[in-house]
Amino acid sequence: MMPTLSPNTQAILLLTAPLIAGRGTSSVDLLSPGEYKRLARHLRELQRQPADLVSHDAADLMRACQTEIDGARLQRLLERGFLLSQVIERWQTRAIWVVSRADAEYPSRLKVRLREDAPAVLYGCGDMALLESGGLAVVGSRHVDDSLIDYTMAVGRLAARAGRTLVSGGAKGIDQAAMRGALEAGGKACGVLADSLEKTAMNREHRNPLLDGQLVLISPYDPSAGFNVGNAMQRNKLIYALADASLVVSSDLNKGGTWTGAVEQLDKLRFVPVYVRSTGAPFPGLNALRRKGALPWPNPQDADAFKAVFGIATPTQVPSPQPDLVLFSEDGRSGVAPTTPSAPETTPVIEVPIEPVPPTAAVPLDEPIELAPEPTPSAAVTPEATPEATSPMTTTPSTPADTLFAAVRGVIQLLLKSPMKDAEVAVELNVSTAQAKAWLQRLVAEGVLEKQKKPAAYVLKQPRLLE
Repeated sequence: MMPTLSPNTQAILLLTAPLIAGRGTSSVDLLSPGEYKRLARHLRELQRQPADLVSHDAADLMRACQTEIDGARLQRLLERGFLLSQVIERWQTRAIWVVSRADAEYPSRLKVRLREDAPAVLYGCGDMALLESGGLAVVGSRHVDDSLIDYTMAVGRLAARAGRTLVSGGAKGIDQAAMRGALEAGGKACGVLADSLEKTAMNREHRNPLLDGQLVLISPYDPSAGFNVGNAMQRNKLIYALADASLVVSSDLNKGGTWTGAVEQLDKLRFVPVYVRSTGAPFPGLNALRRKGALPWPNPQDADAFKAVFGIATPTQVPSPQPDLVLFSEDGRSGVAPTTPSAPETTPVIEVPIEPVPPTAAVPLDEPIELAPEPTPSAAVTPEATPEATSPMTTTPSTPADTLFAAVRGVIQLLLKSPMKDAEVAVELNVSTAQAKAWLQRLVAEGVLEKQKKPAAYVLKQPRLLE
């Protein structure tokens, strides 16, 4: 079932989307991702939401937003209601759905891992539940020989036998081979497209997998948008954010989208372990990624060996294949946020709990702002920064109030990776400011948080760096 287009999503589309009803270009001065991020932060400070910009009493709010975005420009964008209605009708006839960060249906993996850099709007076709199932991201070059195509399809088939979703970019070459291998073997796949979602979703090859719940196609760009190198580069982080592990089959050296995405993952984001192909003809790009910390693909031959790549064969404690890397382990249930990692020990070992993040970590349905909650850190964190790590003052809950506090403390620590006021925390948790302040002060007393004076805000204590 397609999600209903919420008032917040409609407002965000008016501000950021070209609303192209078919092929064509938009001459409207849309808000860039950076501009929208700035506006969203301002709305958050005002405790308002995007839909308020198109309400009957929006005049005062528009004036209050003048400091961030020119009011006349906002007005022009928000007056495109008729064009929006036309393009929505077009999307619906093609079974294309739209969600924004303001919606509860928005993939929690993207909210948690990418935070404010998660796309404001996500277009898609197919079963949204697949976006929460994790799996293996397989990426590689567009132009490869038949031997690498066969190799990649075999990886896709093995993912299907192991019951793991195959995540890729949907481009020709390695991406399409991986997805085709998984789908032909009865598995499931998620394609994160940089262009032409509408055309790809209408492709005969994809229609049955889309209808049968085997395939979901998504894109942060307009369904009619053509190819753009910059868009292809930017969408790479979404591929990694939706997965539990990744495999680079081929890559150029120091150039191309595959190289850029893998280097960003290794050097900066560190969402998942990065493996590189370890058999067959060598690629200079793969060797360079190894030197940057990528791991040789262990070439699993059966489903059990394949599952071990994700660290789920022994769910209590899994050696981290890469130092300072947080692993997520999830069974693919829709609407469940990625699991929260435990604190690393002195050796590079990552605790992988099987319990999901408490439900309060998800964005509340009646949240008055559209920004996502703070994410699980992408690199390994010290005991002070993890929800499971408790201070010496923490005791086993003995009263209902203690039980509630034990459930919410981890969520607060996730939120306060960046400074927040008590009122902002109250909004995120959907509780009174007085209740939020009481919890915050308790964590300050325990030495988990600290209260800043300028600006007045609470923040997680800085962790000590491990040698």
